[in-house]
Amino acid sequence: MLKAIDNYYFALPEPQQSCLLFLRHFLLEHSPNISEHYKFSTAFFYFKTEHLCYFSVSKSTGKTYIGFVQGYRFSHPKLLSEGRKQIKVLYLDPSKDVDVKTLKEVLKLALR
Repeated sequence: MLKAIDNYYFALPEPQQSCLLFLRHFLLEHSPNISEHYKFSTAFFYFKTEHLCYFSVSKSTGKTYIGFVQGYRFSHPKLLSEGRKQIKVLYLDPSKDVDVKTLKEVLKLALR
């Protein structure tokens, strides 16, 4: 029987499913202090005990993104707040390879 978090990924259409499964693996391998949980109907990641980020697909635009919960604390040119007070998002194009360099840069800032 699949867990709720696995159902989240396998319910997504391609190419979003493959993109987010790659990101899941990437985040969990990046640090042993990053853990995954199923919260708010999405994949939510913690660094130690702090909220780190979550995956989402915008219902209005269909865009896939990673939301960094405390994104207001750091700045990166590819992170957008779009009127949010705390969260900044990194948009992804699931039909293209993930920009691992940018992802590593943002994680470095987020894990300080």
